[in-house]
Amino acid sequence: MRSSTVRIRPLAALSVAALSVLLLAGCSGASEPDASGTQTPAAGECTFGAPSGATSDAIEVEGVGAAATVTVPADLEFAELERTVLSEGDGEEIVAGDLVTVTYQIVDAATGEVLEDSATSPAGDGEIVPMLLDPQAMSIFVAALECAPLGSQSVLAIPGAMLGEGAASVVVVAQAEETLPTVATGADQEPVAGMPAVTLDEDGKPTITIPDADAPATVEIALLKKGDGETVAAGDAVVVQYEGVKWSDGTVFDGSWQRGTPSQFQTTGVVAGFRQALEGQQVGSQVLVVIPPEFGYGEKEGDALQFETLVFVVDILAVQHAATQ
Repeated sequence: MRSSTVRIRPLAALSVAALSVLLLAGCSGASEPDASGTQTPAAGECTFGAPSGATSDAIEVEGVGAAATVTVPADLEFAELERTVLSEGDGEEIVAGDLVTVTYQIVDAATGEVLEDSATSPAGDGEIVPMLLDPQAMSIFVAALECAPLGSQSVLAIPGAMLGEGAASVVVVAQAEETLPTVATGADQEPVAGMPAVTLDEDGKPTITIPDADAPATVEIALLKKGDGETVAAGDAVVVQYEGVKWSDGTVFDGSWQRGTPSQFQTTGVVAGFRQALEGQQVGSQVLVVIPPEFGYGEKEGDALQFETLVFVVDILAVQHAATQ
C-alpha cells in the first residue's frame, strides 16, 4: 500500500497543509526524512525546537481552544520561528509521531482574522481534531506542541518570510487534549473461514499466516475487531497501523509497525482493494483484507508487487473527514 502524504483541504484563506509544507522547508534545523516519508528527530531532541522569544511572548491569549481570543500587538516584528508555552499540562511529554486530539486556532498576525480553527474544521468531531504529529504533514502542530506535556497550551509565531514571498505572518494557538490509542480497541469478532489467520503480540503487532489454498480472485474483507468511532468516508484522511504480506510466501513487504509510528493517508490515495477495506469502517476497528493483483498493483508494469496477491491487517485509529463541497 503506497500513498501520498495526507493533505488537509483548505478550509479558509490559508490551508494547514500549505503552512505545514512551507514551515518544514523553512526550518533548517529539521532532520532529514527517512525512507517512509516520516521525519524522525534524533533521540532526545525536538524536531523543530522553536525557542520562546519577544514575539511569541508578546502575543496575548485569553481562553482555550477554538474559543480563545488572540491579540497580536500592532507592528509586532516576526523575524524567527518562536514558541511560548502559555500553560503547562500535567500529561506525558508530546513528541513527533504521537497521535493526539488537538484544539487550535490559526490567526493572521496583521489582521487578527481567524483563518482556521478546530471547532469549524470538518476534519474534526466537535471542537477537537485527531492528529498524527507527523513533521511531513502536520509540521506546524509538531512545532507548536512537541517537547511540552500533554494539556499544555502554546502559541507559535511564524514569520511570513517562512511561508513564501509576500505571505502574512501567522500565529498558531494549540493544545493537545488527549493521547489516542495506537492499536485497534474494538470488540473481537469471530474469524472468517478461509481467510488468513492473525495473531497479535503483547503490543498489538499482527502476525499473518497464509492458508494452504489458492489466492482468491476478488477482494475479501473480514472484520477482526469492530470499533464504535467515527465512520470512514470516501476522501477522508485516516490514521492507521498496518502490516502487509504477500500471499505467495507470507513475507512482510510493508507496514507501519516496522517504522515505529502509525501512518496517515487519504482513502483516495491508496490501491483500490485497500480503499475498500477502509471506507465504511469505524474508528477502533481492525480489518483483514486480501487484495488480488487486479485491485492492487496489477496495472503497474515492472512493479515488484505487480503479480502479487496482498494481505493487510489494518488498525483504524483516527479519521479526519473531508470537506464537503
